[in-house]
Amino acid sequence: MLRLDSSLMIVTDLDGSLLDHHDYNWEAASEWLARLKQHAIPVVICSSKTAAEIIPLQKRLGLSGTPFIAENGAHVALHGEPILQNEPDENYLALCNTLRTLQATYRFSGFHDFSDAEVARFTGLTLAEASQSRLRQASEVVLWRDESNKLDDFRIALAEHGLTLTQGGRFWHVMPVGCGKGIALTQLLQSLAQHKANPLTTIGLGDGPNDAPMLEQVDYAVVIKGFSKTPVILQRNDQQNIYHTAHVGPRGWREGLDYFLAQPD
Repeated sequence: MLRLDSSLMIVTDLDGSLLDHHDYNWEAASEWLARLKQHAIPVVICSSKTAAEIIPLQKRLGLSGTPFIAENGAHVALHGEPILQNEPDENYLALCNTLRTLQATYRFSGFHDFSDAEVARFTGLTLAEASQSRLRQASEVVLWRDESNKLDDFRIALAEHGLTLTQGGRFWHVMPVGCGKGIALTQLLQSLAQHKANPLTTIGLGDGPNDAPMLEQVDYAVVIKGFSKTPVILQRNDQQNIYHTAHVGPRGWREGLDYFLAQPD
């Protein structure tokens, strides 16, 4: 088993992993969060959520100041809290304009099409949290309303505009080509390595298909049992370093760390 020491770093998805899929509770993971904090082991959030959502969550989880990856890798914060805008980013608005042209051919809606109240209603977020989820910088959340067999054509159409589609645990996400949780994590690790004497050992935890690129990059992968119809399939040869949980959400998160990490004396 791995030891709780300074060379360890935890990389985690939020919804359906550290946070419950339905009510966003993390009580089952709280004991491990406290233990990791006690040993000064960083917990890096790697989520489809926005920076505006992640920063308040970091405070509530006791993770303030830790690097994080937002919007499925479209945004990386290396040194604490970035400056947050009060309006959607220009890059995001340009992306939405492109999607609007594709709505003439495909049936889907993005968060930009909804009000805060509407997003709150179908996500279970509070009104304030829904507002934070709509302060996007480089990606869009998409509710697909068309036939599933049209998704491949939609991907091709997006690619013609330099965009790509990935499936999360709850929604689809559109972002620029070249973004992703795995790419963002690689960039983050390269940056952190410049300030570390010893290489980091990473444990990643995620439940959705969009977590697969991140789980491919970590040393030890915890695939949390999820609700997505698409399974999380990892192209790795070190099966001994992959663990599939029996539990969902934060209970699965706790189960994964119990499996790989030695309990402190």
